[in-house]
Amino acid sequence: MVVHPKPGSTSKSVSARYTYSALARRGYATSVGALTVPVYGLYAGATNQIDIETSFTDGSTKAASMELVTPPYDPPGWVYGNATIAQARLADVPLGFSFYMIKNQVGPPVVMDTDGEVRWVGAAVSNSASSRFTGGGIVVGDAATPVLRRLELDGTSSVIPLAANGWTDFHHDIADGKSGLLVPVDVSRDGRPQLESVLGEVDASGAVLHEWSMGDIIARTMSAGGDDPSLFVRDGVDWFHMNSAFYESSDDSLIISSRENFVAKIDYETGDLIWLFGDPTKYWATFPSLASKALTLADGGLWPIGQHAVTLTADGLLLLFNDGTPSLNQPADAPMGGTLSSSSVGAYSIDATARLATQVWRFEHDPPLYSEFCSSVYQAADGSLLVDYAEANGDQAVLIGLGSQHQTAFELSFPTVFCNSAWNAEPIQFEDQSFE
Repeated sequence: MVVHPKPGSTSKSVSARYTYSALARRGYATSVGALTVPVYGLYAGATNQIDIETSFTDGSTKAASMELVTPPYDPPGWVYGNATIAQARLADVPLGFSFYMIKNQVGPPVVMDTDGEVRWVGAAVSNSASSRFTGGGIVVGDAATPVLRRLELDGTSSVIPLAANGWTDFHHDIADGKSGLLVPVDVSRDGRPQLESVLGEVDASGAVLHEWSMGDIIARTMSAGGDDPSLFVRDGVDWFHMNSAFYESSDDSLIISSRENFVAKIDYETGDLIWLFGDPTKYWATFPSLASKALTLADGGLWPIGQHAVTLTADGLLLLFNDGTPSLNQPADAPMGGTLSSSSVGAYSIDATARLATQVWRFEHDPPLYSEFCSSVYQAADGSLLVDYAEANGDQAVLIGLGSQHQTAFELSFPTVFCNSAWNAEPIQFEDQSFE
């Protein structure tokens, strides 16, 4: 199945290969040999050019081309189909992605292409902030209940069963882990509510493979260093605010973003704290046990402050969106740390032996934009970037595609209240799927 791009588009064709067993498993093959082929990635309110080729076991093929006319899609409150284009896609600025998924807090995930066209909208969920495109579908964690759902590109959905384990809901971003998916969760267990400070790992069946409590990890570190952890780790309070995490295979570790405090690196197996990287004028740095784990920052760099979307670049740099918002949920007399006048994207080299972080490069929008919360940056394989200022200057979600040399390939925006419309946006491999 191939859906061709519009004339003049820079985006790739959307294509999918289905085996007979994959179609039969989903009820698209009948006993009399009739097949239904799911088609996705269509343009709304347009004439779509589609090719379908069928291959048979005797080596023969049968091809068909058709036009499929779709109605406009513009439900109440819909902002994605009417984006304001500040910079239309420049064909001479290469991007390593054609499609990206917008994770939002007002509805299902939305897939757009780099030309600013909506190409897919999910169903069955009212909040898709905690989500991940994986295995030709999207896994979404419920923001109010301990339920994971899987959305398929054909519009169907299913619940991924989770055993009762004290998890109460999912929050923030889902990422690939060592053996499954990393999921930030709230936990209430043995009368102990742990808010936005626990990370789990689950497999495709919903089995919990691992769990890391940053409260327990940090309390253990503080106690070993002679500090009282109860002054910092506070159950029932959003003292940590975990907003992203990723698995680093090079040394079997996890790097976790705490918006309130720092970026933390822990050992995957033991949970031991390896280093902390964050504003040293915040409350956490007043504790010697934690300050002893801190990285210093080379001159000329910006500390991560209220950061989101921590990942690694292809060349091993720590990449993050630097919001610039101080701490919000520490004790009343505790230092909140600094504030940045505008938000930016930053990449850092980390010398763990020297305990030194060096900001290798920084991208700042011209004119400056400030996104107080949420937001993201992700790098494609060719070094190009997708940047999402989720609440630029308070009321706009601004999405920017940058070439490998940080030249603007496109820029668009749409209205938002808080960061609900596009709290995070990530490039996805939407164009070439195989369903076995």
